[in-house]
Amino acid sequence: MSEILVLVEQVEGEVKKVTLELLTLARSLGTPSAVWAGPGITPEAKARLAEYGAEKIYLAPSSDIVEYVVAPKAELLAQLVTAKSPAAVLVAATSEGKEIAGRLAVKTDSGVITDAVGLSDGFVADQSIFGGGVNVHSKVRKGTPIVAVRPNSTAPEAAAGAGAEEEVAVTLSDTAKAAKVVERVKQEKGARPELTEAAIVVSGGRGVGSAENFSIIEGLADALGAAVGASRAATDAGWYPHQFQVGQTGKTVSPQLYIAAGISGAIQHRAGMQTAKTIVAINKDPEAPIFELADYGVVGDLHQVVPQLTEEINKRK
Repeated sequence: MSEILVLVEQVEGEVKKVTLELLTLARSLGTPSAVWAGPGITPEAKARLAEYGAEKIYLAPSSDIVEYVVAPKAELLAQLVTAKSPAAVLVAATSEGKEIAGRLAVKTDSGVITDAVGLSDGFVADQSIFGGGVNVHSKVRKGTPIVAVRPNSTAPEAAAGAGAEEEVAVTLSDTAKAAKVVERVKQEKGARPELTEAAIVVSGGRGVGSAENFSIIEGLADALGAAVGASRAATDAGWYPHQFQVGQTGKTVSPQLYIAAGISGAIQHRAGMQTAKTIVAINKDPEAPIFELADYGVVGDLHQVVPQLTEEINKRK
């Protein structure tokens, strides 16, 4: 089967879930090869990549790759595309990933597709546009298909690969070194799971009413061991930080359970959570659009329903 390059997303040597999703997706279309950009790979990371199907792991341990902004990773991938002639290149549709995809497309004179939510034979990409109201199919017509895939759009499935290592020497141009990273500030990680990787997400919307009332949402999330999310209306009102916004202009989540409290269900929000396995909606408006999407719905005031739900969950622990 044809080789497919997958750019590894990692933090301090820990492979992120989106990489496992990309390997799973690549495995359905060809032979996945993981690309580790920069130093710091660990035996645990290698084992993780092989566990999810990486037949080959390209290692580019040069520290220059991570000391400059974005461009070195694009040059690394471009050199691999020239040397290995892969069938496609998959990256995560994060802000950095999409920039890498665009730069790589220019360097390899190839077509690029961003925000794909699926791939089928022939590298035909599924895309959800206009806030999730329209689904389209797209295909690269020139060069090597470069596809940025949304996190949480594929369920990761383990399937052992050989994980054969091959070190790659990358030559960076002066242009790639134009923007240097001068400082990194580590964000303190809270006790709750990361929003985009959580198995359970509890989100609050306009119905929460205030920043103070978000403690109700946090209480339920903590009882369930869940991440906290928010609608655009709630973040725009300043009730919750923007990095927790779920939706088309926020983050895309695909948990096993998504609880939407006080969220009407506008298309913008649905685009970021509609692939959740089970959706529970709590809203006092029985005509709220969120109920069209929900598997289970509770018509009631969240300020009464959510505390009662939290209390019952805590009783059963």
